[in-house]
Amino acid sequence: MGKFVIEAHFRLHEWVAEEKGYFKAEGLDYEFRELIRSTSGQHHNKVNEGAFQSIEKGREADVSCACHWTVNVAASKGHTKLYADVYSVAPSGIFVAADSPIRTPADLAGVPISVGYQSGSHYSTIQALEQYMPASDINLTFEDGMLFHRMEQLIEGKSAAGALFNGPYYLAEQLGFRKVIDTTFMIAAMIKGTPDPEDIRRYFRALKKAQRDIDLRPELYTHYYKNEFPEKFHAMMDTRRWGPGERIVFEPYSREVFEESFKWVAKHEIFADGRMGSGDYDLATVSFAAE
Repeated sequence: MGKFVIEAHFRLHEWVAEEKGYFKAEGLDYEFRELIRSTSGQHHNKVNEGAFQSIEKGREADVSCACHWTVNVAASKGHTKLYADVYSVAPSGIFVAADSPIRTPADLAGVPISVGYQSGSHYSTIQALEQYMPASDINLTFEDGMLFHRMEQLIEGKSAAGALFNGPYYLAEQLGFRKVIDTTFMIAAMIKGTPDPEDIRRYFRALKKAQRDIDLRPELYTHYYKNEFPEKFHAMMDTRRWGPGERIVFEPYSREVFEESFKWVAKHEIFADGRMGSGDYDLATVSFAAE
């Protein structure tokens, strides 16, 4: 069996664990890679291609993550296995320019909102706005592609509203963009192939130590956001002002949560007929630490 492949995913934990030597201390034989290619700005710019499509194609890391809605569907289709012993929560919101006439969530009716296709921003925007308006008034656009590109479009005034999370969320906030509504959402972990279960446990024990460090002194680690931003944004970033971002919750992603989320996706017809998979929360779709 080869080295355990680790990637960061717009969060601080893997960078902190690497800095502190937590992966090595756990005895993990690993390779740390930047697989999402955010630094070069070449990733996450395609229309109608988001988190689900990247899972369909196959990811290189032994453990990666995506919004829990997409992981549920991908696991049910046999593209991955959901890892049920942890989940995380990412700060997210819909932002507009400071001088935008949009003041309340209701003002977003009919306004094009840039989101990532079948990604966290897609689902979470609907979930937040359906409190305020019928589905016919929620106008999502996938034209600006994924996270960094739609952040850039918002900054350059080329989109009226954009859904952002983690680092881009903090940059928009720093630059004075207004958050119209919070859309914080859950992220699920998933397993590629059949890595050693003990390696997975080692990996998450290291991240648990990193979470403690981030909770205690977030200002020591927010500089790591720059590792995943395209370099053209670095000069405008003051990560000293930013928050800790995504938080890993070391509690089970339960059957009840899985089933409720799966039903929500089906109800909103985000995937075409026949694309949802079984919806079963069992050993075919879920991996447990106890295995």
